[in-house]
Amino acid sequence: MIIFRSAGARVGLVGNPSDGFGGKTVSCLISDFRAAVALWESPQLQIVPHPAYDPLVFRDLQDLAHTVGRGGYYGGLRLLFGTCKLFQAYCETAGIRLHRRSFTIEYDTDIPRQVGLAGSSAIITAALKALMAFHELPDDAIPLPLQPNLILEVETKELGITAGLQDRVVQAYGGLVYMDFAPELTARQGHGAYEPLDINLLPPLYLAYSPEPSFSGRIHAPIRDRFDAGDPVVVQGMKTFAAYAHEARSALLTRDYEALAKLMDANFDLRLAIYGEAAIGQRNLEMVGLARRHGLPATFPGSGGAVVGICEDDAVLADARETFAQSGYELLRIHPAQSTDADIHDFYDYYDRKERLRRHGPRPGHRR
Repeated sequence: MIIFRSAGARVGLVGNPSDGFGGKTVSCLISDFRAAVALWESPQLQIVPHPAYDPLVFRDLQDLAHTVGRGGYYGGLRLLFGTCKLFQAYCETAGIRLHRRSFTIEYDTDIPRQVGLAGSSAIITAALKALMAFHELPDDAIPLPLQPNLILEVETKELGITAGLQDRVVQAYGGLVYMDFAPELTARQGHGAYEPLDINLLPPLYLAYSPEPSFSGRIHAPIRDRFDAGDPVVVQGMKTFAAYAHEARSALLTRDYEALAKLMDANFDLRLAIYGEAAIGQRNLEMVGLARRHGLPATFPGSGGAVVGICEDDAVLADARETFAQSGYELLRIHPAQSTDADIHDFYDYYDRKERLRRHGPRPGHRR
């Protein structure tokens, strides 16, 4: 039997990036992009490299340089290694007995790479779900509020990736979630306060992103240093982000989308004031400018490389899509999802796509 699990991309709506600084956020899962993991019993434990994202064979040196330039030095293998290692360690510490059967695990993803849509944590989340299913663990064997902590530790402790809990919470819970990461909460109960909200409260959303990836660790690192040093601008800024998230929760509950749109814009403007234009980057500034030219609110859904906002008018969306395309960006309507656990049709689509990649490699313009 093949176990198949998936996790969708995440879009942060308001409160970013305060989730890494004891703040609050509102975030949702979307079904338009996702990562998937397949796992089955085998004589030895094997982690299968992805044919497009973990290549070890190249046509020549130029092909190697192009591949590294497009996707960096790391694919998803390290994420699967880290997930398996920490899963075993958690179960051992918690007194959970695991059977000794071995397995083969592989992954696929169409989440655009390094544009702040939580592509790495989606792979880890899907892998954790698959490991729990393979070992026949009940859903509460690793309590849901603690699963994001474990997923985050794969990246921060095992792999040294700068990250916060927001992505992992919404990918573990699904749907639309209001999150409070107040330090006193996490100290008392080991996790934040997570409130699932009805995804039908959301207005129609758009997402635009750049095909040129960025590395969020470079963006976050100076701010972390300033926050830890007590820089009043950064400390107060994170409190303001958290206040915006609290107001966004109220706006969603009353369907006050005008107020929500203003909060999205304010969230980005505050981020720009704290981080500065150089850290935000010219292409990110350009995407926000293009959105606002069409009267659309725009903020980062994550660490940069994409913008998200409200667009209720399909005609405006079509005009904006053309404008973004002329500047080399993708823009689409996105669809919030309660869960992206896949059905049997997705399973066959997954293997059909993997087989095409094995035979022919990624298509031109293939989403990373």
